Amino acid sequence: MKLRSPSTPAVLFVGSVCLAATLIQAVAAQKSAPAASTPRHSPYMPVNLPQRAKNFYGLMKGVDNLSVRRTASGNLIRFSYRVTDPVAARLFGEKTATAYLYGETSHALLEIPVMDKIGQLRQTGPLEVGQEYWMVFSNKGGPIKAGDRVDVFVGSLHIDGLIVE
Repeated sequence: MKLRSPSTPAVLFVGSVCLAATLIQAVAAQKSAPAASTPRHSPYMPVNLPQRAKNFYGLMKGVDNLSVRRTASGNLIRFSYRVTDPVAARLFGEKTATAYLYGETSHALLEIPVMDKIGQLRQTGPLEVGQEYWMVFSNKGGPIKAGDRVDVFVGSLHIDGLIVE
């Protein structure tokens, strides 16, 4: 019995059918795969400022008990602090020093809103030792959320890595 070798057109036809089936399966697998564009959040809880940083801000910047909280359903962010050295913290009390809050995740730069009859929503004037002060930043649209890290800039003075509560 004599075996015949397959003809060239038949081999090409079978090869192209196998290749087409493989490409169709690959395209179907890509369409059914979940979208990878959704942002992934870290499963780890953010940690508060280390004690070294708290000591540094207390000694060099003249403030301690730093906190950042969402208020008014998240439309405002309140930054509060206690003064330990009025001379080192003098920028916090100056009206001319502009204050910003920068969100590290969202890259949003928030400003203190100015009301017509009240002025800026922050405490200014001479600072006293042991007194608690605050300033409020507008978070319209909610770019900064609870758990985000933020930086506070007041003139040339800045505080890094605070966590929004």
